[in-house]
Amino acid sequence: MKITSKLFTRLSAIFIFIHLLGHTGGHMSWDDETGPLYHVVKVMKSSNAEFMGATKSMADYFNGYSIMLFGVFGMSILILWNVANHLQTNKQLAKPILASMGIAYLFFGVVEYLYFFPFAAFISIFAGLFALIAVLKLKSETV
Repeated sequence: MKITSKLFTRLSAIFIFIHLLGHTGGHMSWDDETGPLYHVVKVMKSSNAEFMGATKSMADYFNGYSIMLFGVFGMSILILWNVANHLQTNKQLAKPILASMGIAYLFFGVVEYLYFFPFAAFISIFAGLFALIAVLKLKSETV
């Protein structure tokens, strides 16, 4: 198997898909009444506050941000998979897309490490690194 920019781009998409699967499991059980942090969840759900015309609890915001990540992960996977199909025919467009996504996922990884947990962080960091490696490989590949 030849190691190409397409392979690294697809690996980045696959790592984000793994992240999506893990996130789905976490999202489905974050407010489980038998979970170890349910006392925290109960407090998050216990009071509402008005902000910018909407009255919501912290649990509502937490849940909403979690749902939004499904879209971010899904969009990222689709963009990377589609870019992988056009790496050789449109390098000028592929490089900045891959570089932007690579840097973004490295940033996500740092945030996840600081505020969530290492497994999520490493998945994002690898997704970002694979996208950036694809940029470097793309520069050396010929059509």
